Amino acid sequence: MKAMIVGGTGLLGYHAILELLKRGHKAAAVAIPDAVPGDWFPPEAFVVYGDVFTMNPMELKELFMGYDAMVYAVGPDDRVTPRAPAYDFFHERLVEACGRVVSAAREAGVRKCIVLNSYFAYFDRIWPEVGFAEHHPYIRCRVEQAKRVISEGMGTMDVCVLELPYIFGTMPGRIPLWKDILIEYLKKSKVVFFPRGGTGMLTVKSVAEAIAGALENGVHGKRYLIGDENMEWKRLLGIMLDEMGEKKKIVYIPGFAANLQGLKMKREHRMKGLESGLDPAHLFRDIQCRFLYIDARKIKAELGYDGGGVEDAIRETVRACL
Repeated sequence: MKAMIVGGTGLLGYHAILELLKRGHKAAAVAIPDAVPGDWFPPEAFVVYGDVFTMNPMELKELFMGYDAMVYAVGPDDRVTPRAPAYDFFHERLVEACGRVVSAAREAGVRKCIVLNSYFAYFDRIWPEVGFAEHHPYIRCRVEQAKRVISEGMGTMDVCVLELPYIFGTMPGRIPLWKDILIEYLKKSKVVFFPRGGTGMLTVKSVAEAIAGALENGVHGKRYLIGDENMEWKRLLGIMLDEMGEKKKIVYIPGFAANLQGLKMKREHRMKGLESGLDPAHLFRDIQCRFLYIDARKIKAELGYDGGGVEDAIRETVRACL
């Protein structure tokens, strides 16, 4: 198999390339010009520089000529807070741009496509009463992205969607995004306040194995919920603090207090002309105060990823942030 990884110099794309090469496949990467990799990048993997968000359809088609498969591993996640309206920002990058790239890959003769999505879309399907997509522009766009790319297969290209939870791991040359999102908060807090809840998670190595497994065995139109270990926030924070060498008390915030904090965050965003993809007014009730746990045993067997090593990956991530 000869695969083009869109975003191949990013965290998930880089590890996907390593796994594909390990399995004897050929792999190449599309990267923006200012993301030139160092000597840590595998020399067997060809790198093409270009911005898929600005390339025209003909340029995109030429990019994928001669490739059997494509992995779409780019696009903003929920940690980005754009200028309002958030829906327009995420829709253009997650739905429209992704749709154009997948369409161009199909026209170029690519026969297998994997798009990396979010586990929020899964919970929107199984808990419709919560209103994940209704409340949160980012989640609505992830739902729309999956529908769009699957339809772009048009009977000639198999398209699979991987729904990913929290991911831990590192790569050369990049500081994990967890530094600004969580590690800095833990460093400056004398007491750590956090809601009661938890999430599914896995390592970047498992994600790479799942991507390779989906390229080899994935079924068109299927949404694969990927996960490995479920963990309460308190345990996650405890592991991080331990790796930081910090002994701090972790105190649960009651749901109503968390919601008040969310409303405050929303007002601050509005004053700056910003809007989060996860609406802070609903964030804690919908997401942070829930246990978004995953039973991925069947999918693990189907795609053939091993799992394990989550705590070690969390600690490795913390060390890279420090």
